[in-house]
Amino acid sequence: MVGKWRRRTRKSRKIRNKRFNVWRSRLSWYGLPLLGLVIGTWATLRFSLLAPEPPANPENICEIFREHTVWYDYARASEEKWGTPIATQLAFVYYESSFRSHARPPRTRLWGLIPWKRPTTAYGYAQALDPAWGEYLVANDASWRTVRTDMQYALDFVGWYNHLSNRQLGIPFSSPRQLYLAYHEGRGGYARRSYEQKPAIQSLAQRVQNRAFRYDTQLKQCEAEFQCWRWYQFWPFCKADN
Repeated sequence: MVGKWRRRTRKSRKIRNKRFNVWRSRLSWYGLPLLGLVIGTWATLRFSLLAPEPPANPENICEIFREHTVWYDYARASEEKWGTPIATQLAFVYYESSFRSHARPPRTRLWGLIPWKRPTTAYGYAQALDPAWGEYLVANDASWRTVRTDMQYALDFVGWYNHLSNRQLGIPFSSPRQLYLAYHEGRGGYARRSYEQKPAIQSLAQRVQNRAFRYDTQLKQCEAEFQCWRWYQFWPFCKADN
């Protein structure tokens, strides 16, 4: 009886091993390529094909939000969380990336001919540098889905950075020029007044402020359009502020 039991056990083990080898073979032939296809398709959709085109009329914030209405929701959420006005956030993105999701600084040229390294690690809508973005991810317990090419997180980053500039440097949210100088030069550079030796940066910061004020004036005329656009939003709970 013991011998029969052992033979039966060995036979059962051989059958299980055979089935396991068959499934392992099928997985190697079909499963892994299929998994790679699924991951590749997801990554393409997540980081490339679904990235919206820059707005057709970036000069008018009402037209920007009419074309990309969800951007209003992102900007409003960032304002409520961190304090930077919607118009200021959009002015930053206008001058940082021209609303291009995968924007990077152009590569330098080796010997004037060969494409070489990029001057900085700035990337995405907000042109966030690697160190600042890493600090943002840690400070906000962000997940792997938090990327610089997503307008939601780009605007949240702008709001978070300006919140720190307000708290640490005392820059009011009503001063886009000063906020942008701290954003461009870093809070340490701003504290050292490094921008005083950079007239081009001072001129850019003034243009950011002018655009922020112009966007704010425009937004006052159309903001009500974007506060009740979802099916579950209804008056008076999403009524425009007057």
